[in-house]
Amino acid sequence: MSLRVGAHASIAGGVDNAIDEQREYSGNCGQIFSHSPQVWQDPNIGDDEAEKFREGAAEYDLGPWVIHSSYLVNLCTPKDDLREKSVDSMQKEVDAAAKLDVDYVNVHLGAHTGAGVDGGLDNAASALDELDVPDGVTVLIESDAGSGTKLGGDFEHLATVMERTDQDLEVCLDTAHMFAAGYDLSTPTAVDETLAEFDDVVGADDLACVHLNDSKHECGTNKDEHAHVGEGLIGADGMRAFVNHDLIRDVPLVLETPTENGKSFAWNVERVKELRE
Repeated sequence: MSLRVGAHASIAGGVDNAIDEQREYSGNCGQIFSHSPQVWQDPNIGDDEAEKFREGAAEYDLGPWVIHSSYLVNLCTPKDDLREKSVDSMQKEVDAAAKLDVDYVNVHLGAHTGAGVDGGLDNAASALDELDVPDGVTVLIESDAGSGTKLGGDFEHLATVMERTDQDLEVCLDTAHMFAAGYDLSTPTAVDETLAEFDDVVGADDLACVHLNDSKHECGTNKDEHAHVGEGLIGADGMRAFVNHDLIRDVPLVLETPTENGKSFAWNVERVKELRE
């Protein structure tokens, strides 16, 4: 499979604008929010812009695409009202994905806030069971940096939710989150060991997408702050080993890198292409 790498694109002015933005980055896959991720809000995607998005993605061979769910969604919560809002929000996201012919909806498991790890994972699995996921759409659970009571930082958390739910889930690994959670990626040996552990615990066959981000903080700090590819504490050697690893080569890579120091998504897309051997 040829390299699939792109970035998170804005839908300002209409979701179809994400197509042109992705092309400006020289990306060939990508991610969007269907609305502001900081508030409870329903996707508001018109039929015309949805058609333009679908046509543009097909015309320029841009895909797969991912919708990233709202940051407010908490599948692990023991609170009934927050659970209800989270499930409702996720249902609207998977329906929006179907409307756009988007393959994936990505979600963080959330925080158990006192329910305990096992209780939180149970809550997440049962919340996901409430979704009516349209054909052609898959929910991805994302690895987390693991601060506080947030779950998903441990590969076992991802595997447990996948075992306990009836949904056919897949996984999105975030390199900065993995690193923050204590999975070293800074050397070729560390990459081999971390991905072997992921394959053993979760299964590489269920890896559908990677958020490719370097980290501004040391391994195991639980601090989630992204850096330009190869310029953070994972570094060029780790990133090169990761993007060329046998378990990763056919997986689409989506950048959530910062825009700073004169470098933006376009720079990072080109950097990934340079690292790919």
